Amino acid sequence: MSHPPVQLATFPTPAEPAPRLAAAIGLGPEDLWVKRDDLTGVGGGGNKIRKLEWTVGAALAEGADTLVTTGAPQSNHARLTAAAAARLGLAAVLVLRGSPGESRSGNLALDGLLGARLVWAGDVDRAGLDAAAAEVCERLRASGARPALIPFGGSSALGARGYVRCGEELRAQVPGLRTVVVALGSGGTMAGLVAALGAETVLGVDVGALADPAAAVWEFAAPHVDGGVTADGLRVRRDQVGAGYATLTGPAAQALRLAARTEGIVLDPVYTGRALAGLIAAVRDGDVRPGERTVFVHTGGLPGLFGHPEAVAYAEAGTRTVER
Repeated sequence: MSHPPVQLATFPTPAEPAPRLAAAIGLGPEDLWVKRDDLTGVGGGGNKIRKLEWTVGAALAEGADTLVTTGAPQSNHARLTAAAAARLGLAAVLVLRGSPGESRSGNLALDGLLGARLVWAGDVDRAGLDAAAAEVCERLRASGARPALIPFGGSSALGARGYVRCGEELRAQVPGLRTVVVALGSGGTMAGLVAALGAETVLGVDVGALADPAAAVWEFAAPHVDGGVTADGLRVRRDQVGAGYATLTGPAAQALRLAARTEGIVLDPVYTGRALAGLIAAVRDGDVRPGERTVFVHTGGLPGLFGHPEAVAYAEAGTRTVER
């Protein structure tokens, strides 16, 4: 059964030219645009809210009074699930990998401000995290609550509908676009863009969240397309993962500084920093070329910067003290 989405954010988000960043990475001044999905409005902004409009809409239609979801300690999706719950008068329970005190500030601070309850699952893999969330839902039902389990990263075939809409916005905002570059985490964002724009248009930069991200993208995109494309036919770069999902890579650190100093746009170290590093590499190796219109999707995540000690230290090292 299909349920209508609930309105949580402000759309369409802007698409802005980025001529100084374009010149810095080897593109023409009119080649590069930034889709500002960091400006979605609620809960500090970010791409996950597009998916939550659909998944929470389904939860409300089924009578839920509590939203339960999973993630890493600095999960942007968990933060926006808490924001969606607050906006709609629901409870939120976030089942997070790790233990209390291992990660501080950033998204966790906003989770608390938004009124979410945290359950720490310990050092578990994805299957263990899912099992912990299922147990939490069972306990909530036993206490009389009506929980809805929102998928990891908000990513599902249903959640991907939010990025089908984003792709439609981009077609209207940036005529003649050739490539859309986006961070590839749990897969739903890229899936919706592929469904709207075609696999040949969307370049996903793997951030290391999943072992096989292309398979996840195709699973979520398949219900929205008529076939003809496989997971192997997706444009995916896997050269920006580095030492792992939570680490700050050298290219991502350089991308953070470059975006900030050319356009005044702040990226995060896990997703958009890697995505811009992937775009820079794609220009260098000819996958993205001057003279072709390219859109970089800014999926948000700024609060995560402040929960990433290595990224904060790198950013602070760029300051210069002027004598009075």
